[in-house]
Amino acid sequence: MIDILHADFVLGATQPVHFPKSALPEIAFIGRSNVGKSSLLNSIVRRKNLAHVSGTPGKTQQINFFTINGIWMFADLPGFGYAKASKQERKQWAGLADAYLKKREQLRLVCFLMDSRHDPSNPELAMIEELELAGRRFAIILTKKDKISAKAAAEREAQLREVTQFCEGCVEILPYSVVTNDTRPNLLAIIKREANAIVVNEQKNNEQ
Repeated sequence: MIDILHADFVLGATQPVHFPKSALPEIAFIGRSNVGKSSLLNSIVRRKNLAHVSGTPGKTQQINFFTINGIWMFADLPGFGYAKASKQERKQWAGLADAYLKKREQLRLVCFLMDSRHDPSNPELAMIEELELAGRRFAIILTKKDKISAKAAAEREAQLREVTQFCEGCVEILPYSVVTNDTRPNLLAIIKREANAIVVNEQKNNEQ
C-alpha cells in the first residue's frame, strides 16, 4: 500500500489556461459546499492545513492543484450549490469545473463527495449524470459517516449503489470519516488503482 509522504500546493487556477502543464495522473475532488471536502483532503495526506478548512461554504473559488508524492496530482474543485454566492460567481465556478471535468486529459478519477446524512439532492444526481455522460470514472465518497449510526450509513451506501447501478463510470461507493479515518486505506487503494489503470492498459496493449 502506497502512503502519502509528500503533498505540496502547486497553483490555484481561475481559468482553464492556468491549469498546470503536467503529465501526472490527476484525481479530482468535487462536492456540494460544506460537504467536508477540505477536511477529507487533509485526512488523506495526514496534514492539518494542506487544504483550507472553513466554516463558510463556497470558500474554494478556484481549482487548487497539489502534487502528491511526486506521482499524482490532486485537484480540489469549487463546491457547488452555494446559494449565497452571486449568480455570476456560481456561473463562473460551474464553467471552470465543467471545462476541467470534460476536457482535462490527465484526469483519471473523480472523487465525488456526498454528505452521508442526507438523501442525494437533484444537483448531485445531475452531477452523477454529467460524469457518466462525460465518460469519467468516479467514486462516491460518503462523508461524515461518524455523525450517523452504522445502520444509517449502510442504508445510505445501499441507496447510492441502487442509484448508480447502471452507471458504467462509478467504480466505488465508500463511506468515510475524517474522525476515524478507518476507510482511508480503501480510498488510497482506489486512487492508486485508478491512477495507474491507463498505464497498465497501455502495457497490456504493447505486449499484445
